[in-house]
Amino acid sequence: MRGAASVTATVNRRERTARHSDCALTDAVRVNSLDVRLDGTHVLRGLDLAVSHGEWINIIGPNGAGKTTLLRAVLGLVAYDGHISVSGLTKLRRAERARKVAYVPQTPVIPRGMLVADYVLLGRTPHRSIFAGETTGDRDIAAQVLDRLDLRGFDDRTVQSLSGGERQRTVLARALTQQADVLLLDEPTTALDLGHQQDVLELVDALRRERGLTVIATLHDLTLAARYGDQVAILAGGAIAQRGTPAQVLTAANIAEHFDAQVRVINDPEGPVIVPTTTAHSTTPAADEAASQYRHPDGGQE
Repeated sequence: MRGAASVTATVNRRERTARHSDCALTDAVRVNSLDVRLDGTHVLRGLDLAVSHGEWINIIGPNGAGKTTLLRAVLGLVAYDGHISVSGLTKLRRAERARKVAYVPQTPVIPRGMLVADYVLLGRTPHRSIFAGETTGDRDIAAQVLDRLDLRGFDDRTVQSLSGGERQRTVLARALTQQADVLLLDEPTTALDLGHQQDVLELVDALRRERGLTVIATLHDLTLAARYGDQVAILAGGAIAQRGTPAQVLTAANIAEHFDAQVRVINDPEGPVIVPTTTAHSTTPAADEAASQYRHPDGGQE
């Protein structure tokens, strides 16, 4: 009996180890051969994307490239052909998906007259049964997020009464209160001033490091895309045209090809800085090279 029990225990340990290994190898989000048509237009064509647990990837591309459509497909909000999995799961009910994936849209729909505190608490809805009200734990989580986003004291104001930047932070607060493992951000810095852009992205990065949060964001500001996150992917022609580190992807040649824009790329220790150029103020290639290699007094490059 003792020998049989030992064998059983060994088998159980191996099964637990195998399950753990499978989980470690499963991507947080995987997209294969994704095709999406909207009103007869082929927006995404055979798109492939894999994002690891705890990774932050920024999706960039020209207007109309399909960046928002990609996020909405991951959320299951648009019809598509192909394969999308979240933590290895492909068939998720709406509540299950909401517990795993949170979303900050560009243009959120906010009920008129809703208070900030009530709106942020909506993020806890996927964690409650249909008829259950919010708990003390739910309110504590919402309060902590409001504090971290500098929104404490806005609780009793209506969302519509807020400035554009305050409203954007409130929408992000609702998503963070959801405590999902994957966070989708669609232009999260829209309407934010420079200071709050940094605050929001620094907070997302801190949560990613604390909780292993996986982040997929779309950004128009290429310098911000270079500063925050691990990788950048260019979405063009309905598919991922290039993916890699910011330094690998954000080159003057790639930006000219996919954005039809003339820029200088200045190498900086914290990531490339993208500077638009004009014909009237264009510089020679030698000057561009000199600027890109400029060194700070402390030895860093600018």
